[in-house]
This record gives sequence, structure tokens and C-alpha cells, in this order.
Amino acid sequence: MKLRRDVFQAIADPTRRTIISLVALQALTPTAIAENFDYSRQTISKHIQILTECEILEQEQRGREIYCQLNPQGMKEIAEFIEPFRNMWDDRFNKLETLMKSKIHEHKKK
Repeated sequence: MKLRRDVFQAIADPTRRTIISLVALQALTPTAIAENFDYSRQTISKHIQILTECEILEQEQRGREIYCQLNPQGMKEIAEFIEPFRNMWDDRFNKLETLMKSKIHEHKKK
């Protein structure tokens, strides 16, 4: 049985979250990713390895280069965890907006 790293521990690191943001826009080589940081290429490679083990990133060989790209399926576990909280906050903000509009309407009547 192959153990997979915990996706939530992986995204807890700000460097890895930045890497996710970078490759969400376009597939990048590890060298191109490393150019965005003041860390060694080896350090960035370790972060990429962790994200790949969590299945958040996929690596694809294109000719002589390896490209890292976001794996949307890998983000699904995170999205499913966050969704109930997003729904709860959306509901609370909608109730707050309704309350504020009613108070503004009452104030205009006075």
C-alpha cells in the first residue's frame, strides 16, 4: 500500500501555495518555478516533490523538459472540505446584507 502525504499539511506551507498559484496559470518547468523564489533549485524541487506526492501537481515530460501543472482532481479534496464552510459564510453574509438593507430602508423612511 502506497502512503500519500497529507494534502492539508502540503498546502500549509506558503511556498507550496505560491507554487500552486504559479502553475495554476500555466505549466512551468521546475527551473521557471524556482526563478520566482530566493531559494535554491534543490529546495524548490523538494516542494514540488511534496505537491506531486499529494497529487496536487502532475509532472509531464515534454521533449527534454519536465513541466509541472496543476492537477484539478488533486485539489478536489481541498475544495470538498472547504465547501460547507463557504456555504455557511455565504449564508451569513447574505443575512447580514438583508439586515443592512432593511436598516438603510428604515433610516430613509425617517
